[in-house]
Amino acid sequence: MQIEKNIVLERIDKKPILIDTFYSDEIKQKSVIIFCHGYKGFKDWGAWNLMATYFAKSGYCFVKFNFSHNGGTINDPIDFPDLEAFGNNNYTRELDDLNDVMDWVQSHFKNNPNINTNEISLIGHSRGGGIVLLKSAEDKRITKLITLASVSDFASRFGSTEEIIKWKNDSVKYVTNGRTKQQMPHYYQFFEDFKANETRLDIASATKKIDIPILIIHGDKDTSVNINEANNIDNWSSNSKLEIITDADHVFNTNHPWTKGELSSELKSVVSKIINFIS
Repeated sequence: MQIEKNIVLERIDKKPILIDTFYSDEIKQKSVIIFCHGYKGFKDWGAWNLMATYFAKSGYCFVKFNFSHNGGTINDPIDFPDLEAFGNNNYTRELDDLNDVMDWVQSHFKNNPNINTNEISLIGHSRGGGIVLLKSAEDKRITKLITLASVSDFASRFGSTEEIIKWKNDSVKYVTNGRTKQQMPHYYQFFEDFKANETRLDIASATKKIDIPILIIHGDKDTSVNINEANNIDNWSSNSKLEIITDADHVFNTNHPWTKGELSSELKSVVSKIINFIS
């Protein structure tokens, strides 16, 4: 098993991105899976590393990364030591990050005859699901798409008109991280960037444009993202399959840190459904 952790993707005039790759030397002609974490997430959260090894052992080149403004740093990629970066994140930055990671994958593995960079599947969890839906509508390199507990709309998450006015007047609003107890900032630029790119960031219209196969996975006990959002994505898509995981929460009954040597039965079911879908 080849595992490379914390590869630094340096970029001109942009924050660097940390990338992990997982793949088996024994298995030939591996297609690529790129995983996008969600809001207040990171590539090493919970069971994501264990999940990555499952995909690698099943014959895929699995790539995961930290969005450049997720709040982690190059030297401290877990949790949120850089709240200033977190406050300056927005959806178009994440789309830009994903594009640069896809470019890196194609360049990094171009001389590896056992990795097929012409077959790229995207997996996005929660907010990352919205990002991969948007990206798949505008990038023909993606061949399969999987959403996990995905959001179906960004606009509604900014709150009421009164809340947005207060946000503008204060220039920042704070969200409490229930696990770390940090007060995590969102600068008003987040909303400004959304309004400036509202057409591009419309998940409904993007999903209607996607013609590649989409697998939509959602837990029926998800209290963070309502299962109706999975139904929305399924209804908008012309080529989707919806899988409901019984008794699964937003992170498929895992947590952080995840100290068990096995995936939860719910996340194991997710991995199995994804492998069946891609293969």
